[in-house]
Amino acid sequence: MAKTDAEKLKEELCYDAEHAMKSQMSDAEVDKADKFCDGYIDFLNEAKTEREIVIYFKNKAEALGFEEFDKTKKYKAGDKVYKVQREKAIILAVIGKKPITEGVKLAVAHIDSPRLDLKPNPLYESEEIALFKTHYYGGIKKYQWVTIPLSLHGVVVKPDGKKIVVNIGEDDNDPKFVITDLLPHLGKEQEKRTLADGIRGEELNVLVGSRPFKDDKDSNLVKLNILKLLNEKYGIVEKDFLSAELEIVPAFKACDIGLDRSMIGAYGHDDRVCAYPAAKAAFDIKDPAYTVVTVLTDKEEIGSYGNTGLTSAYLPYFLSDLAECFGAEGRDVMSKSECLSADVNSAFDPTFPEVMEKRNVSYINKGVVITKYTGARGKSGSSDASAEFMGKVRGYLEANNIVWQIGELGAVDAGGGGTVALDVASHDIDVVDLGVPVLSMHAPFEVVAKIDVYSAFRAFYEFFNLK
Repeated sequence: MAKTDAEKLKEELCYDAEHAMKSQMSDAEVDKADKFCDGYIDFLNEAKTEREIVIYFKNKAEALGFEEFDKTKKYKAGDKVYKVQREKAIILAVIGKKPITEGVKLAVAHIDSPRLDLKPNPLYESEEIALFKTHYYGGIKKYQWVTIPLSLHGVVVKPDGKKIVVNIGEDDNDPKFVITDLLPHLGKEQEKRTLADGIRGEELNVLVGSRPFKDDKDSNLVKLNILKLLNEKYGIVEKDFLSAELEIVPAFKACDIGLDRSMIGAYGHDDRVCAYPAAKAAFDIKDPAYTVVTVLTDKEEIGSYGNTGLTSAYLPYFLSDLAECFGAEGRDVMSKSECLSADVNSAFDPTFPEVMEKRNVSYINKGVVITKYTGARGKSGSSDASAEFMGKVRGYLEANNIVWQIGELGAVDAGGGGTVALDVASHDIDVVDLGVPVLSMHAPFEVVAKIDVYSAFRAFYEFFNLK
């Protein structure tokens, strides 16, 4: 049946983001998305913390011919370099054919995720049970972290500088850890607490052991036995916790979700689901016109502070050093540069529709989401991308048939959040947030759609491929 005039006009004038499989993506493209996500799932299971992620991508980069950046060298088009920032952030760059004074194309993602950090003096015994005290990192719902299997990752550094890598709970043969909760029969008073207070910060104590050292009659023998086991495995003593970075994260593996296997469930999609496609785009790009730079940074979940977060100077230092290799000024390069702040947004959840404004929220399976501004309520803490840059990004996405949508982080007065976009913008770089919609964001087990992950990869790759 022929379309009516109204149908034709609606098609020409109206905008309505559709499920990618109803509009732009062929079966062959969906198959590519599924295959791409097989690699992403492997990455999720191999690297759960910022240090592990840096090692993962450093090894991948070196295998692909990337060399450690040397600011004293002269580089040419096609050269590939990387720079590790204090073992918790990494920069990947491919030199382009155009003069660097025409700017670089940046994709910046963060690789830290909400978690539980061990306190500096964490191990204690109570009633012949040994536990770790924790301090949560980033925005979490504390009650979500109880009664799930947990693993321990990180490093211990001795006074002589010797570094010991710790990873317990990921191998199938490893023991796991857990935070206990009250049984409902005795939880009547706990149930009177608010949801935010249902589990308190000082109740996030990790169960680590219950057998005492031999049958001596001393106190704290369960704790002593745990210290003995740690000493036998890692050669550490209790005082070594004072110079350690040890993180508690979920021990379960990433997996397909849904009977149709259309989604991925995992810990730490925020923001590894953007970090992996952004790094993969840098690895896959061939002979770019502009120099391309992927930055995988730390500390975003707590404000990007510290010398591995983007409020520090390591990124502008790198861009300035890179500019000097070509006899250019760093500030001139940055003012001509453009950036995709590769970060997630909250996907619409039909179970909780009241916190979203349905016309301006992202949805799973509708492609990569552009977030023009973040912040809270009156856009506080947002860089708010310009219409000019929004138009340019929209143009290249549509020219390359990349599935995309627009999104805000919830209804105006419902809350909000931030990304590294404002830190990038502070260096006079055009920037907008572009990433993957996530269900159950900041939970120990988040969900994304495979189509959206692949769309993110295509968005970063084609941005790097601009002529």
